[in-house]
Amino acid sequence: MADDTIIVSADGSHTLESSRFGVTYHSRHGAILESLTVFLSAGFHHRRLNGATSLKVLEMGLGTGLNALLTLVESDRFKTSVWYTAIEKFPISAADADRLNYLSELSIQSYKTSFHKIHDLSHSDNYTSLSDYFRFRKWIIDIQEIPSTESYDIIYYDAFAPNAQEELWTPSMMQRMYDCLSPSGVLVTYCAKGSFKRALKAAGFKLDPLPGPPGKREMTRAVKL
Repeated sequence: MADDTIIVSADGSHTLESSRFGVTYHSRHGAILESLTVFLSAGFHHRRLNGATSLKVLEMGLGTGLNALLTLVESDRFKTSVWYTAIEKFPISAADADRLNYLSELSIQSYKTSFHKIHDLSHSDNYTSLSDYFRFRKWIIDIQEIPSTESYDIIYYDAFAPNAQEELWTPSMMQRMYDCLSPSGVLVTYCAKGSFKRALKAAGFKLDPLPGPPGKREMTRAVKL
């Protein structure tokens, strides 16, 4: 498989174009801005501002590691304990991750070792401490193989879009995600496609349509009642 191609998005931050799927990992309108809007603001900070001092996060699609990196930084900043599980069937290499410009764009060079480790770590059921507040583990599996014995407070649903990975946006998959969440848990994603929102409702979610990041009119936060 050829290396993924680095794309400079509109906010100056990198994304990758997947050689496997032919789509980008993040919005071309701004990779960092998309992650901050969709996952950090609507997910992490939404739960934090509603009183959570510790959170279990499940990310579907580790990709470039940007969402994990931003959550690590914000967990340190707000002293919020995070146990972060990332699922990625096709992980990029640590060497490829080192090509990305997130550390310089965010002026967080002190996180270089942690960001490298996010990609260098192997599949494990054990968490690795990356800071006083952030613990991380990576599962290199298909999401269908996710254990049903744990529950999470937030799901970052960052799979490739339905036109690239249609099987990850189905009613049965959303039911699986609903079952993975604790009561009042949230699933956040950039996708606001009608068929996807119907799948969420069928699984039992309450939907909070939210303004999307640049380039998208709307995004989705789904709440487990």
